[in-house]
Amino acid sequence: MNLRQLLQHFTLQLRDIYDAEEVASIFYLATGHVSGLSRAELSLRNDRELTGVEADRYTAILKALESGRPIQYILGETEFYGLPFKVNPAVLIPRPETEELVEWVLESCALTAASGGKMRILDIGTGSGCIAVSLKKNLPDFEVFALDVSEAAIEIATANAILNEVDIRFIKADIRKYVSKQKFDLIVSNPPYITLKEQAEMHENVLAHEPHLALFVADEKPLEFYEAIADFAQVHLSGMGLLFFEINANSGKETVDMLTAKSFINIEVKKDMQGKDRMIRCRKGQPV
Repeated sequence: MNLRQLLQHFTLQLRDIYDAEEVASIFYLATGHVSGLSRAELSLRNDRELTGVEADRYTAILKALESGRPIQYILGETEFYGLPFKVNPAVLIPRPETEELVEWVLESCALTAASGGKMRILDIGTGSGCIAVSLKKNLPDFEVFALDVSEAAIEIATANAILNEVDIRFIKADIRKYVSKQKFDLIVSNPPYITLKEQAEMHENVLAHEPHLALFVADEKPLEFYEAIADFAQVHLSGMGLLFFEINANSGKETVDMLTAKSFINIEVKKDMQGKDRMIRCRKGQPV
C-alpha cells in the first residue's frame, strides 16, 4: 500500500466519525509523525510504498481513531503557534482560536518589548501551557507565570516549557481561592466556559476524551471563572494592566456587562476566524 491508498483507507474507515476534510487533516498529522513528511512533501511523494514498520504504526493509529480518540492524544503531541507541545487526556488539545488570542496578546505587548521594557504575565488555567509557553518564547525578557488547579496539567505544562526551552513559574491553585502578593501587568485566561446544556452541540470525541474539568461550567453559573478571574485581576493587576479572555461566543454581551460592572475599561471584543465573538481585551479601571 502506498500513502495515497492509505489516505483512501483512512477516509473509508473513519467516514462515520469524521468528514473527508477532517480525515485529511488527521492523516497529515499522522504522516508527519510516522513518516516524517510535511503536507507539501506528502503531495509529491504520495505514491511511496509503506515500510512494514510504518504499516504497523498506521494500523495502530487507525484502530485508536476508530474508537474516537483524538489524533493528538494518540500521537501524544500537537503543534500550537508554530511550537511543539506534548498533550494527554489531562489537558485540552490546543485550538486555533487560542492561537488568535496569543497573537492579540503579542500585538498588545509589542511596543513594550520593542522599547526593551518588561512585563509580568500570568496565564490562568494554563492546561498544556500552550499560551504561557508561546508568550514566553516570543517575549523572552518578560516574566511569565502559569496557574492551574490540576497537578496533571501542571506536569504536562512543565514538560512543554522544558521542551520549548523557556522558563515559566508554575502555580498549582484554584483561582477562586488563590491569594497572592504578586502584581502582574497582564493576565490572560482561557477558562472553562461551555455550559452543560451546550454539550449536545459538541463532537462526541471531545466529550468522551477531553477533560471536563477544563471544559464545562454549570448552566446557572456560566461566568463563574470569568468573575473570579476579574476579581483577582482587579486586585493583582498593576495600574492600567491588561486582562485578556477567550470567551464563549454565546456569552459575549454578558461577559462585557460583568467586566463593566467590575470597573474594567476599554473593553474590546474580537471575533475569531469563524466570525464569532471569541476574545476580550480590557484594562483595569478604578473601582467605583
